[in-house]
Amino acid sequence: MSTAATTVTVTVTGMTCGCCANSVSKEVGGVTGVDIDLASGRVSVDSSTAVELGAIAAAVDKAGYRLAE
Repeated sequence: MSTAATTVTVTVTGMTCGCCANSVSKEVGGVTGVDIDLASGRVSVDSSTAVELGAIAAAVDKAGYRLAE
């Protein structure tokens, strides 16, 4: 049985500093693995199972930010 990795990349609005990125990373990291590019606002979520966009959006919202439309 093999597991294929899944990567979902979203853009988060409002992140302007390292503290912002840390807040998002803490909340989204609770869902799965996360990599944040503060300059672009991109958040890449890596998982060995399917990643639900709704779970990512909820975690970003809990951190006080929003996904870009």
